[in-house]
Amino acid sequence: MRIGVTLPLSSGDTPDGHVPRFEETLGFARAAEASGLDSIWVFDHLLFRFPDDDGPESGVREAWSTLAALAPLVPRVELGSLVMCSSFRNPGLMAKMAATVDDLSGGRVILGLGSGWHDPEYEAFGFPTDHKVGRFAEDLEITARLLRGERVTFDGRWQHPVDAALLPPPERRVPILVASKGERMLGLTATWADAWNTAWFGSVDERLLTRLAALEAACADVARDPATMRRTVGIRLREPGAGADATSLDADASGLADLLDELAALGIDDALVWSISKSIPSVERIAEARRIHLARHA
Repeated sequence: MRIGVTLPLSSGDTPDGHVPRFEETLGFARAAEASGLDSIWVFDHLLFRFPDDDGPESGVREAWSTLAALAPLVPRVELGSLVMCSSFRNPGLMAKMAATVDDLSGGRVILGLGSGWHDPEYEAFGFPTDHKVGRFAEDLEITARLLRGERVTFDGRWQHPVDAALLPPPERRVPILVASKGERMLGLTATWADAWNTAWFGSVDERLLTRLAALEAACADVARDPATMRRTVGIRLREPGAGADATSLDADASGLADLLDELAALGIDDALVWSISKSIPSVERIAEARRIHLARHA
């Protein structure tokens, strides 16, 4: 099983609440690569603004720019998005950007896509908030078909490309990951995606088992072999002694390795760890858990 980590990009990723500069993000990414981890992941948001919350508004560094900058500087690990919001970029442009960053990185991009959810950032930047899943369905199909090398003419409700093509064509078929859990989104995942993500977890619980069963059913509905779907699970990792809940894990390296063992037994291909503490010791703890897990299954 592959193990990845999300990168520090926002004020919530630092002890004093400052937004990490690129040098800090790069240092964390390099530590992840040097420790033997398999992938690094960025979130994609424009801002966080919660009117009913007294906390300050915040945001993250732009995801595509960050991946493009990291590509030549962190040369081994896969580069993933968890996930790009399809609403923020035209689907043809999304495909073009994915193919370009994949070329820059030597074929290491995983294009994670989602329909988005946080209305305040849509409203602030002028994006429509209606029919998110319907719009996503059109965007996903167009992006996937372009990345598969097709020329695309599509007369949808919202999107209308005419003879669109990626030129130069991608060197390979960039894999698409979709984060999904509802029936409609799972159907789109089974139809168009190469990989699937569900998050956030701190244990193998009934919620995870139910989502895995729903993915299997969605694949069956479109006559797809579920073994062809790369399955990824997001783990939220807290510092030892900080306490856990239904969506997070409080464990040392051995305890995290135990969870990795359970996920592997379920056929999970990737564990994507969101360490609440974006520190070098947290990377070392995750890497040690990976070593323990792999040693147990050697």
